Amino acid sequence: MLIGLLFTAVNRVMDRKNKIFFLSMFSVLFLYITSDFINQLSQNYVLSQATLFFDSFFSSVLMPMLTWYMLFLLGLDWRKSPVFRIVMLLWTIYFILLISTQFTTAIYYYTPDNVYHRGPLYPLLLVSPILIMLVNQFYLIRRKDDLNRKQFAALLAYFLLPMIAMVLQICFYGLYLIVFGTSLAAMIMLSFIVWDLMEQYMHQREEIMRQRSRIMVLEMRPHFIFNTLTSIYYLSVQDAAKAQQVILDFTTYLRRNFDAIAKERMIPFSSELEHTRAYLAVEQVRFEDKLFVEFDAPHTDFQIPPLTLQPIVENAVKHGIDPELDSLNITVQTRKTDSGSRIIVKDSGPGFKPSDNDEPHIALDNIRKRLELMCRGTLTISSGEESGTTVEIFIPAE
Repeated sequence: MLIGLLFTAVNRVMDRKNKIFFLSMFSVLFLYITSDFINQLSQNYVLSQATLFFDSFFSSVLMPMLTWYMLFLLGLDWRKSPVFRIVMLLWTIYFILLISTQFTTAIYYYTPDNVYHRGPLYPLLLVSPILIMLVNQFYLIRRKDDLNRKQFAALLAYFLLPMIAMVLQICFYGLYLIVFGTSLAAMIMLSFIVWDLMEQYMHQREEIMRQRSRIMVLEMRPHFIFNTLTSIYYLSVQDAAKAQQVILDFTTYLRRNFDAIAKERMIPFSSELEHTRAYLAVEQVRFEDKLFVEFDAPHTDFQIPPLTLQPIVENAVKHGIDPELDSLNITVQTRKTDSGSRIIVKDSGPGFKPSDNDEPHIALDNIRKRLELMCRGTLTISSGEESGTTVEIFIPAE
């Protein structure tokens, strides 16, 4: 029970109500077992009588606590639940009978020489606890479809094991099976609930990752669209055939962009490469002799998160083209290795300062996070002393 208390206290997966319940449950269990332990060691009949009372009291408190927890997992208000009222009524009857043991020998008693005896009405004391367990089990089975499998298994184990132990203890005098059965049931229940909470936590993390990916892929620059449409407008008068090609490339770019937004998983690299080619084709029309592109990508048979390569190339164009500087050269390469696939993007732009905290760094950092989340990939950046930047992506083979 001390292990259960410690594990619950340091557990970071549990929400507040689950943590409060398990801390309370293991605290009551600890008091129950401590009372029982002292009772076993006691040589004084007064102390034995007192510790047996607390032993019985703390063990009974667990039953309405479990009813409350079952209702909590079902999402029901215990204050309005008929089941909770029935359980509390039965527990009150038990408590009254337990109090009476201090004033009568009809249920159980200790002799002055510290010998425990059961009275003729001893089975009556166990009727209420058994009824509470039956009510809990009946309600649990009736509402099992409203619980997931782990929650159902956790509650069923806790309801069944102590009940079986109680019946055996009635039949076999001198065996302390209820203590063992209750302790074992508590640890089993904790294990199932923590397992369930861990799965919920992981599902939530995966959903957060998916939402982050969706947000990240929505980063499409509006001014790029406006500039492209303006270029098409002027080209339609100057060079109709060229305008048609730009429209076709721009349509491919937009289609790939919207497809990427809808994707939650990895996509073929060939699709991302087509997206990048379409984008660069549009930009080459806009910048003419200022932008030169070379593709050296023989290896395309692998998967990649959507909108990974294209934003890197777009970042290079946006921050690398300057009317006062020489033309920008961009090279896109792919290589297959024993451990995975590498993508290398080189540009001859003004370079990349690691100490900066501006837009290009934020964009590349977003891509790095998506690579880590979706495929455990990596992104590294290196820059020349005066100019040029190399961005390398690694996608593990698995």
